[in-house]
Amino acid sequence: MKRLIKKIVIMLILVGLVGTAAAYFWRGNGQSVSFRTARVTRGELLVSISATGTVEPEEVINVGAQVAGQILSFGKDAKGKTVDYGSFVEEGTVLAKIDDSLYTAQVDEAVAQVQSAKASHQRAEADLEQMKAKLYQAERDWQRAQKLWPSEALAQSSYDAYKSSYEMARANVAVGEAAILQAKANVAQTEAVLQRAKRNLGYCTIKSPVKGVIIDRRVNIGQTVVASLNAPSLFLIAKDLKRMQVWVAVNEADIGKIHPGQPVTFSVGSFPGEDFRGEVGKVRLNASMTQNVVTYTVEIITDNSNGRLLPYLTANMQFELDRRSKVLLVPNASLRWRPSAEQVGLEFRKTFENPPERKGRLEDKRRPKSGYVNAPDDRANRSIVWALDGEHVRPIRVSLGLTDGTHTEVGGEGLTEGMEIVTGFQTEANSQSDTTNPFAPQHPGGGGGRR
Repeated sequence: MKRLIKKIVIMLILVGLVGTAAAYFWRGNGQSVSFRTARVTRGELLVSISATGTVEPEEVINVGAQVAGQILSFGKDAKGKTVDYGSFVEEGTVLAKIDDSLYTAQVDEAVAQVQSAKASHQRAEADLEQMKAKLYQAERDWQRAQKLWPSEALAQSSYDAYKSSYEMARANVAVGEAAILQAKANVAQTEAVLQRAKRNLGYCTIKSPVKGVIIDRRVNIGQTVVASLNAPSLFLIAKDLKRMQVWVAVNEADIGKIHPGQPVTFSVGSFPGEDFRGEVGKVRLNASMTQNVVTYTVEIITDNSNGRLLPYLTANMQFELDRRSKVLLVPNASLRWRPSAEQVGLEFRKTFENPPERKGRLEDKRRPKSGYVNAPDDRANRSIVWALDGEHVRPIRVSLGLTDGTHTEVGGEGLTEGMEIVTGFQTEANSQSDTTNPFAPQHPGGGGGRR
């Protein structure tokens, strides 16, 4: 009795397996399977490197203060309005004024010192004239004494006195001349102090060094600026916003493909769907490392005559490496998809069920065995697309060109524009079935035969 029950159980299991296999092969014969297709198109293919950068003014002037003090007022821009963010200014336009009371007092003090020094110089010149007159008198007395000395008509003491007076007068003239030089130096020194005081007083009026637009104002009225070793920044002026730059950080793996003059397209979030054009200006050599990733800064030059690009916008860059026009394009999914043996037309099935032998038995043993049609080698595996042929598919060998990651340039006999090629297949139960064996593991995301 137990043997009979065991036989019945085994028969039931076999019947279940046969039924499952029959249902599977019935589905595989196309009763509920439809192919997912795409058309071969002709168009333009762009191969590029993607990166992110920041829009920067081509030339920026940082206007600072060279003296310390309180901001009293702002100047007027070209339109007569108070200087502020976005104001257009000319060269020499007053941007702000710092409290100058302290520096005015220093100028007045320096003026007084200059006048005192000049007066001392004039006095030194007058003293020198007196000394020269005394020297003349002493020289005449000394000459008379020398004439009287041989006749012994002049006493020895008088002779010595005349000689001493002459020498002292001559020394006094030299002292007077030195005093004049000292007075002249004192005048020059006080005049230099006066010039410095006037310059500091002039620094109280902050003027624009260039013609441009103010993109940043960093002080307010009443704020005190303190100038020490580094001049505090008050305004940031862009010299010309009609020409902008985009600073882009490019990975070291891609920097070798970048060169000056290379065309670039980019977009900004402020104008979605609109592309801007530029070209590579220079590649900076001072690389930076962040988390063991080395990047180089690339400067992109772009025209901004319409003024739409604003400073510091984030730009999504596309460096053009190569471009093809009017070429046949297929989706990359069509190059990855492989049909099952039952989906290939009869006239092509034998070729792909029995591919040519590979070199060496070791490679034959390593060849994966599955329900999918295998191409003769890896190169052919990447150069076959499958076109619809009734309820089946037929292979078309293609040569591959450039790819942008989504589409690939192809060419081959029998491939025409508008032809429908298979990218996958779907069933009623599962829109993207990717197996030809009910016991094979499912690939993530589905997609018939996509690898």
